[in-house]
Amino acid sequence: MNPQSTPAATAPFTTPFGTFDLTRYPEDPRERLRAWDAADEYLLRHLAGEADSAGGTATELAGRRVAVLGDRWGALATALAAHRPVQIGDSHLGREATRANLARAGAPADPDRLLTTRDTPPERIDVLLVRVPKSLALLEDQLHRLAPAVHPGTVVIGTGMVTEIHTSTLELFEKVLGPTRTSLAVRKARLIFCTPDPALDPGPNPWPHRYALPADIGPVSGRTVVNHAGTFCAERLDIGTRFFLGHLPVPAPGDRVVDLGCGNGVVGTAAALAGPGAELLFVDESHQAVASAEETFRANLGTEARAEFLTADALAPGVIAPGSVDLVLNNPPFHSHQATTDATAWRMFTGARRALRPGGELWVVGNRHLGYHVKLRRLFGNCQLVAGNPKFVVLRAVKR
Repeated sequence: MNPQSTPAATAPFTTPFGTFDLTRYPEDPRERLRAWDAADEYLLRHLAGEADSAGGTATELAGRRVAVLGDRWGALATALAAHRPVQIGDSHLGREATRANLARAGAPADPDRLLTTRDTPPERIDVLLVRVPKSLALLEDQLHRLAPAVHPGTVVIGTGMVTEIHTSTLELFEKVLGPTRTSLAVRKARLIFCTPDPALDPGPNPWPHRYALPADIGPVSGRTVVNHAGTFCAERLDIGTRFFLGHLPVPAPGDRVVDLGCGNGVVGTAAALAGPGAELLFVDESHQAVASAEETFRANLGTEARAEFLTADALAPGVIAPGSVDLVLNNPPFHSHQATTDATAWRMFTGARRALRPGGELWVVGNRHLGYHVKLRRLFGNCQLVAGNPKFVVLRAVKR
């Protein structure tokens, strides 16, 4: 059985620091995805001095300021809760998973120790633990932001699966913090050891990036897009969004429009430019994405234009009042870290239906092979193909 698909209920997370029952957030028994992997286990064994292949000396944590960057579902923060680490992460879902896992373990979830990637970093870090993210750009940005808190005595250890650690990953640690080496691979996981060099000058943080959109994509043609590190397709407009922009509906004055899974906000910004009287709500589970969307919107419509920006779990209950939305625009992801899953798209579709008023519409762009029309017909009772090409489809579903 793939360890990523082992049910958490039958496979407790056993570490040198204790045994914990961990779950992802939101919990979905259909997915059966674990809230940790071999990279988390390897790092914790090393910290306890039990991973001989990476060096058998335990890392002193007591009384030291510990920070955990990129802890995906709170496995590291929960296991090390006795040492009160600061967790820094981009994911709203990851943060909520950490809260739930800490509570299940009987540990307090101190809000001051659950920081987002947009929050001010700690002033000093004695032990920096880095769960290597999927996005190399996000790693670059965060290492730059954390570098001032690192000192010559800081212990810096990264962890990831071998498929996640590349030469470019090691080069980033070397460029921003100091000399770097890796461990042997154990159960397809690897550790990264970095020795901070106070004399190193990494140069300025290159993020966020800005670029001008192409000239043939409707209301946002030639407009500026702002991308914070880790935002989907931060270097260029992705082809799915480009196709979507060519087929967007025009909101009526007074319509409440949601750019769901907004990324850098280019779709919602296009809707706002096409329908100046509409009210826009940008929603994403990524703090980096929401910051990007707000800056993109403001760069093109000014500071006085009306819009809301929300980091949340799609349009889950409690996020927005039921029946309060006229139009939802959505380009759903089909990955959760390294796992391929349609769970996120399904939550987005069900949340959109809940939020829409009768007669309200959900417009979706997706890869043709994902078959979103089947889910939309099951959920809404209808689904219209608005446009298609060999790779993508734009679909429209109406709440009856």
